[in-house]
Amino acid sequence: MIKEGVFLGKRYEILGRIGSGGMADVYKGKDHKLNRYVAIKVLKSDYRSDQVFIQKFLSEAQAAAGLMHPNVVNVYDVGQDRGLYYMVMELVEGITLKDYIEKKGKLSAKETISISIQMVTGIQAAHNRHIIHRDIKPQNIIISKEGKVKVTDFGIARATTSTQTISASVMGSVHYTSPEQARGGHVDERSDIYSAGITMYEMVTGHVPFDGDSTVTVALKHLQEEMVSPAKEVPDIPYSLECIIMKCTQKNPERRYHNCEELLLDLKRSLVDPDGDFVIAAGAPGGSDRTVVMSPEELERIQNQQYPEDDDEDYEDDYDEDDDYEDDEDYDEDDEDGDEDDYEDDRRKKQDVNPDTRKIMRILMIVAAVIIAFLILFLVGNAVGIFSGSGLTATTEDQVTVPDVRGMTEDAAREELRKEGLGLKVVGEEPSNEYDEGEIKSQDPGADEKVDKHTTIEVVLSTGEEAETTRVPQVVGSEEAEAESALADANLKVAKDYDYSEDVEEGVVISCDPDEGTEVDEGTSVTIVVSLGTEPVTVPNLEGRSADEAESALQSAGLTGNAREEYSDTVEAGVVISQDVDAGSEVSPGSSVGYVVSRGPEMTVVSVPGIVGMDQNTAEKTLQQYGLTPSYTGESFSDYPAGQVYYQSVSEGTQVEEGTTVEFGVSLGPEPEPEQPAEDPGTSEEDPASQDGTIQ
Repeated sequence: MIKEGVFLGKRYEILGRIGSGGMADVYKGKDHKLNRYVAIKVLKSDYRSDQVFIQKFLSEAQAAAGLMHPNVVNVYDVGQDRGLYYMVMELVEGITLKDYIEKKGKLSAKETISISIQMVTGIQAAHNRHIIHRDIKPQNIIISKEGKVKVTDFGIARATTSTQTISASVMGSVHYTSPEQARGGHVDERSDIYSAGITMYEMVTGHVPFDGDSTVTVALKHLQEEMVSPAKEVPDIPYSLECIIMKCTQKNPERRYHNCEELLLDLKRSLVDPDGDFVIAAGAPGGSDRTVVMSPEELERIQNQQYPEDDDEDYEDDYDEDDDYEDDEDYDEDDEDGDEDDYEDDRRKKQDVNPDTRKIMRILMIVAAVIIAFLILFLVGNAVGIFSGSGLTATTEDQVTVPDVRGMTEDAAREELRKEGLGLKVVGEEPSNEYDEGEIKSQDPGADEKVDKHTTIEVVLSTGEEAETTRVPQVVGSEEAEAESALADANLKVAKDYDYSEDVEEGVVISCDPDEGTEVDEGTSVTIVVSLGTEPVTVPNLEGRSADEAESALQSAGLTGNAREEYSDTVEAGVVISQDVDAGSEVSPGSSVGYVVSRGPEMTVVSVPGIVGMDQNTAEKTLQQYGLTPSYTGESFSDYPAGQVYYQSVSEGTQVEEGTTVEFGVSLGPEPEPEQPAEDPGTSEEDPASQDGTIQ
């Protein structure tokens, strides 16, 4: 069971469970994208690993996808999230036709026709898309609170082209299945019309026409026994409705309505002309085909065939009606056919009466019947002392006493209640130390209470002795396998769900429902939520971005970058060429993503020659020979002789790219000494002229 508040597909919020079937649970949900309430069907955990069940579950969505019609429960979406397979459908709040029939006992002719028109309109919408429903029954017809009738559950539907039918590989509910479907033969749209006819029969009579102890018995009755006209049980049924039902349920498909359009036309006409004789009985080639003739081998094959029990996906089928005409089996078949023909003649003769005369006769018959009824009531009442001389007091037979059905099986209780004109509905199951498994534990209304006829008695079945109680062990924080083992030791069942967590490492239990320490019955299912670890992040696309842009994108995603440079002839320098982890991949938060940044085209590397000591012309030629660009900066004094290169800007032996500029200067030679100033002769002490007075 999925907890309330869980989101599926990051869009559909679970609000609570509203139903459960054999394969799936149905939840009320909210579509936060379109802001509307929906029904969400989720495949049960027992079948999530079985591909056969998954395909059967998804076939309903595949068959009904795109089938948008007011009389069909529309399918909106289908998907998978964290191992959960789910289907999103239109949420219809109302009651199934099966429950409605059970509640009212049987429906009036007018109500039957009105419901049938909407039901057949929905079936026609499916047929127009070449979809055969294959499981039309009251349990799959929903009446909304607004009175809208909708067809649902295309779980065993199959699509077909307009020129090809398909083999009946899947059996519908046997009480409503067509003879060709029961026989395992080919089916088409007329099989749905047969099932619709059986459904109409149940609406007007309150029960199905064929019933038995097993599904095989019922299937054989569909094949071999002629259906008794509903007018035999409901004499006041309009003649046209009787003919419509009988035509829909012909054993030979050729004698039925060929399509829903023909059926709808007669149903609408029946509303305005109930007793009209406008239904045309189609002839069948090769005779009347009142029963299906089978070889002994075919009969044996059908008797040995395993038909599934009626299985409602979302609604429980509480009815297993008995055949009301079992006592007629002693009649001779020829006499029965003759009586049937006479009966049909009598019904048709009524149509030849003038309409005004017919109305007058009907009024007179009603008045006469009322008078006779009051007379009989008075005579009987007077005989038992109900009436006194002071006045006339009448009793009513509309109420009956509820029998005590506790301790009975469901079938026995249903039969006992039927004798009193009451219905039965199983509303739950509970353990009991007083009643055995399968016996009725409680009923509502209780025994000996007075209720109206046709009231449905709700009962609770016993599941056997009350289970021993146990406490949910401590499993939060344990490894998944340890938690399963602990729950199994406590005699509890395990259901698992998964979710991401930033605080709990992968494979460890985050929570459980019911909570730890809760006292529950042994055998209770405990759901544990197992951590999937930290929710992964998506790696952004870095290619074509600058190095700064790449770092910024990684930081925004909660990741770190590891850049390296490479030459590229096609990508300009500074732009990301590639990344180590593909864009769109999911990685753990904080992971490092390496990427390559372009250095531009790769250049030739040369070793700088030594040019010091060369003259200017030789130095320039030498640099050019090495693929370098010489740059003369001028002359200057140095210790080198004049005219020689005394320095270069890049040292000899340095590795540089080809074309690099190397500056150099030329020497002017050593800087000359400064000149000394001349001494005054008249003041010189060493002047010989001053010593001896002789002029040299």
